[in-house]
Amino acid sequence: MLVIGLTGGIAAGKSTVARTLRELGAPVVDADSIAREVVAPGQPALAEVVRAFGPAMLLPDGTLDRKRLGALVFADPEQRKILNGITHPRIAAATQARLEALRAEGAPVAIYEAALLVENRIHLGLDGLIVLAVDEATQLERTVKRDGLSVDEARARVRAQAPLADKLAVATWVIRTDGPLEATRKLVEAVWAEIRARARA
Repeated sequence: MLVIGLTGGIAAGKSTVARTLRELGAPVVDADSIAREVVAPGQPALAEVVRAFGPAMLLPDGTLDRKRLGALVFADPEQRKILNGITHPRIAAATQARLEALRAEGAPVAIYEAALLVENRIHLGLDGLIVLAVDEATQLERTVKRDGLSVDEARARVRAQAPLADKLAVATWVIRTDGPLEATRKLVEAVWAEIRARARA
């Protein structure tokens, strides 16, 4: 089974492109949804997060206050390292389990969608990498609108990730996502056709 990475900076359109790939028949393993699962109430990672960052990181219903935690860790690389140490090994294990299940089902291709594939050097073990490219002004505008952040908070999140140039340097395919949705969809369709041809080869 080919495992193809899908990555891009914050608000680069990963969810939109992943949804399009699913519509085209691609199985997508989404690291962000797995990241939410590993810190759900009752999960060991949530207890560790509370021990590391305090009970103020919980909302009244006992779920993680992702906005408050995000504001803390994106302002402080050391705190971000602590959080990543808690969550990343669990996300990696759950991701591997999903990919193994798809392999066992006989899927010819799986898409692994994650923000930090290049930063964490995961791309080196994949069969190809799709990088979504968007200009920083669009990223900031989308992040402010989507997450209700200030421009400075949005900029801190953009800057916490590897520069786009680093990702483009290791990309197998590049999809621009700052144009109209229809244009992005056409690019996704073309890349998916190439991936399917590669899987059949």
